[in-house]
Amino acid sequence: MRGFQLDEEYEALRKTVEEFAHAEVAPVIGDFYEREEFPYDIVAKMGRMGLFGLPVPEEYGGMGGDYFALCLALEELAKVDSSVAITLEASVSLAAMPLYRFGTEEQRRHWLPALCRGELLGAFGLTEPGGGSDAGALRTTARLEDGHWVINGSKSFITNSGTDITGFVTVAAITGEQPDGRKEISTIIVPAGTPGFSVSKKYSKVGWNASDTHELSFVDCRVPEANLLGERGRGYAQFLQTLDEGRIAIAAIGVGLAQGCVDECVRYVGEREAFGHRIGEYQAIQFKIADMETRAHTARLAYYHAAAGMLRGEPFKKEAAIAKLVSSEAAMDNARQATQIFGGYGFMNEFPVGRFYRDAKILEIGEGTSEVQRMLIARELGL
Repeated sequence: MRGFQLDEEYEALRKTVEEFAHAEVAPVIGDFYEREEFPYDIVAKMGRMGLFGLPVPEEYGGMGGDYFALCLALEELAKVDSSVAITLEASVSLAAMPLYRFGTEEQRRHWLPALCRGELLGAFGLTEPGGGSDAGALRTTARLEDGHWVINGSKSFITNSGTDITGFVTVAAITGEQPDGRKEISTIIVPAGTPGFSVSKKYSKVGWNASDTHELSFVDCRVPEANLLGERGRGYAQFLQTLDEGRIAIAAIGVGLAQGCVDECVRYVGEREAFGHRIGEYQAIQFKIADMETRAHTARLAYYHAAAGMLRGEPFKKEAAIAKLVSSEAAMDNARQATQIFGGYGFMNEFPVGRFYRDAKILEIGEGTSEVQRMLIARELGL
């Protein structure tokens, strides 16, 4: 990426995913959404394309790209559907990347190739029923006993945790107490099907209805000591880094949704007639769409900037928070305006903007609420 101009390789990837999204996802995803059904065939096709391995080195079965390549793919998918985009984001950003960054060589070689092929999905078990934005208020515990971690607790709102191809959940748990009295937090890999690990029935959600989300419980769930991910007691630092990176990915999804609203409206107002004219001829409609395009464009620049800093190895916490805040609010605002432009049709699930409206709100909540992003930005300013 030179400044904000995509290099030839990035542009080729973007174009490939754009074509896939319109040819393979758009025609069928509405039915999956209505049935609240996970789109296994689409995920398999994404796996064969290499999307789940975009930022993972080739030696572990990945494509050898970078995190910005993942974000470009997420944006293009989200222009059509966010359920598919969040399935990719969660398995790569929240599961595969922590494994690659913090895992042992044995853990990487065991899990990453299947994750990169999309044959397995991973999940990140952080949020708890009583925690919400207070990510440090963990209650799930893990104690060492005869060479095994014994885990007890619960997690909520966990994406990719209950599919037929879910391979594991990485669980954040209290593993002891630090010398200063604070919780010692570590992350532990829990394979699907481990005794004591149970998955509740899927949530009934407002949006993201073709993605997989469950509450999880752990009752004397035993996994080998070697399933520790990274250093003991470094779990909190690990998931803070994971969330910083994930916010750029969520920003890309927000930009995709915001741009998808623009694209759908431009097409619709060129066809829809009212009072003897195409509604795109009315300045009131033109101004709405101009504002929508401005929001999408500005949000895209924000996540490009954050991703560029991350790839250069520079501090990017503030930039990631800004990108996530701006893009999620752009998505919500654009979805609302798109629904208004479509009128009664915008309230029908058969039209994409209806799905966009239902999907947009969670972007202001997941991976840090808008309030948390403002808090992080203020902290980085020294306030």
